[in-house]
Amino acid sequence: MSKPAYTAGLNIAMKIPKADYEATVAFYRDTLGFDVKEDDVSYAPTVSRTHAVSFGPNTLWLDCVDNYASPDLWLQLHTDDLDAATGQLADIGVHPCDEVEPFDSTETRTHWIKNPAGIVHLLAETH
Repeated sequence: MSKPAYTAGLNIAMKIPKADYEATVAFYRDTLGFDVKEDDVSYAPTVSRTHAVSFGPNTLWLDCVDNYASPDLWLQLHTDDLDAATGQLADIGVHPCDEVEPFDSTETRTHWIKNPAGIVHLLAETH
């Protein structure tokens, strides 16, 4: 098995409880003055609203999740070989957890994984 290469993705998702959502969006837009735009969420069945924040070279997604009690942070990783990466990660006990958010896109091969601290990462194959 070849050793896969990993790189950081440009997307960071902050999963925010509904009760805190409007104030969080206002914080980035009104208090900090970031460019904040509401976006379509039809692709994410667990998210009721989302706003994209230009966050330096990254996009910070503010995702409203109606059934969350506390916020969560999700990160994006890329690999050149998803099969090798999945195998390597399984060797250390990190297995896909695609049930956290169904992902219907067939444009790229992906898996959701969690790091040892429980932080969700989207692991996407890129060439």
